[in-house]
Amino acid sequence: MTALHGPHGRAPVIGIVGNAGAYGRWLAAFFRERMGLDVIGRDPRGDTTLSPRALVERADVLVFSTPIRAAAAIIDEYVVAAAGIETGKLWLDLTSIKQAPVEAMLRSQAEVLGLHPMTAPPKTPSLRGRVLAVCPARLSPWQSWVDALLVAFEAECVIIDPLAHDRAMALVQGLVHASHMTQAHVLQALADDTGGMPLLHALRTVGYELDLTVTGRILAGNPAIYEDIQFGNPHVLPVLRELASAVERLRDCVADGSETARGEVRGAFLDGPKAMFDADGLAMRSHGFERLGYLLADLAERPCLSVYLPEDRPGSLRALLEVFESLGVNLASIHSSRTPDGQLHFRIGLDALPVSLAALREAVEGAGIGRVLEASESAG
Repeated sequence: MTALHGPHGRAPVIGIVGNAGAYGRWLAAFFRERMGLDVIGRDPRGDTTLSPRALVERADVLVFSTPIRAAAAIIDEYVVAAAGIETGKLWLDLTSIKQAPVEAMLRSQAEVLGLHPMTAPPKTPSLRGRVLAVCPARLSPWQSWVDALLVAFEAECVIIDPLAHDRAMALVQGLVHASHMTQAHVLQALADDTGGMPLLHALRTVGYELDLTVTGRILAGNPAIYEDIQFGNPHVLPVLRELASAVERLRDCVADGSETARGEVRGAFLDGPKAMFDADGLAMRSHGFERLGYLLADLAERPCLSVYLPEDRPGSLRALLEVFESLGVNLASIHSSRTPDGQLHFRIGLDALPVSLAALREAVEGAGIGRVLEASESAG
């Protein structure tokens, strides 16, 4: 791989502040393996070999991958440590808020770019299929290199200024996270009185299951991130006030119970918000919900086989299907996904089997096509 040269006529050295964190580790692998660049770093929780001053001196591109609440203060420390030697270099950050970190980087003499990947560190080598907010602040000599960086990320890039980003994130992240955190709180308070979580799961709707999936994702994540998104973005508090007001209004209408109150709920919470979408957009989202319902049903299908296929072996899926055909096995569904460790695999739901599941597994693995990760006959 030939690394793209920066404005100094050579491949830039990448320095990562926070290289021991989850995103720092992902970025280090990305820059090394995907862009062919040398990567150095520093992290108070791990690698402290280089001082801030030494890191600034050696790195042509300095990446801040730090906790949200500490980002601006850490950047300010590096501004002081740099004391002007950062001139002509590129500084960028990857935090979930943009205004404070970008303003802090602009206090340096470096060129400045704010980035926000709308995803946790992926298990894949790029950000393909994900959204990346891009906040260019001061870029002129580095523009061509940044353009190449964005291409390498393979993300859907949205160019936006830091203030507009933070105001939007108050809704996209702040509101959504707050809604699910409060749902979790209410479930914890009331679930046992209604038979417990196992009963609620047994009676699940598609909407309940999808909502609980988002809630589970939040609860399984790093609590500091979700805390910082609420406390670190100054535009979240007005959103929370509006959310609380809406819930109180709904509660009061339900407590009233009159036809007038029902009309108020319909107008304020159903017909009114519907106007945000055109008819086609609303129909698309409704159909998307149905598709997710079908997907959940397919993923619960038994019997099933989950098979890992090497990504660099063309024709492996066709060869797998030929094994099924040779044994007279009909497929009920097939979906590609990734394991928690990031391995690409195909989950295949099966009709009634003319052979045992063990025989099918042996045939797949014996053909040398891939590796069976799961073989299950019973639901659950």
